[in-house]
Amino acid sequence: MKHSRLPGLVALLLVLAVPTLLFGHAVVYPRASTTGAYEKYVLRVPNEKEVATTRVEIRFPADVRVTSFGDVAGWQLEVLTDSAKRIIGAVWTGTLPPKRFVEFPFVGANPKVAGTLTWPTFQTYASGERVEWTGAEGSKSPASVTRITAPDSSAAAGQKTGIAWVPWIALGVALLALGLSLRRPA
Repeated sequence: MKHSRLPGLVALLLVLAVPTLLFGHAVVYPRASTTGAYEKYVLRVPNEKEVATTRVEIRFPADVRVTSFGDVAGWQLEVLTDSAKRIIGAVWTGTLPPKRFVEFPFVGANPKVAGTLTWPTFQTYASGERVEWTGAEGSKSPASVTRITAPDSSAAAGQKTGIAWVPWIALGVALLALGLSLRRPA
């Protein structure tokens, strides 16, 4: 009887461990977006070491035009630009204790063509160790990737026409209810 619980326990441990292994690195969310969209991106950085993270740097893909950043309490932002004043990266400095994560929000305009965006990120610890999240997918230290696809125009069109009728139906039901409530009892 005790042995019958072993497979369930192993499965539970795998379910709990696999997300940690798969997502234990600097990741930019969302992982998918559409062409030409102004997207709020968030760089999520966990600290898996026993010392604090003190610096996080990201380089933006050339196809994305970053326009603004959100404030993050306890962190200082340095915006990196090229000679044409185009934003090419950002550096945040602060303190992220072990077993915590931090999120750095920014807004960018997506490219007008479908493809993938790669987000090279560098995490520096108080010990001086620097981890480069720049590798290929499936590597030990992969760069985060966002897939950019064209919006599905047929689904969007169907959604628009379906949603366009909802307020009118709600108005009709509300007027009918109002009319019934104002009717004098016979």
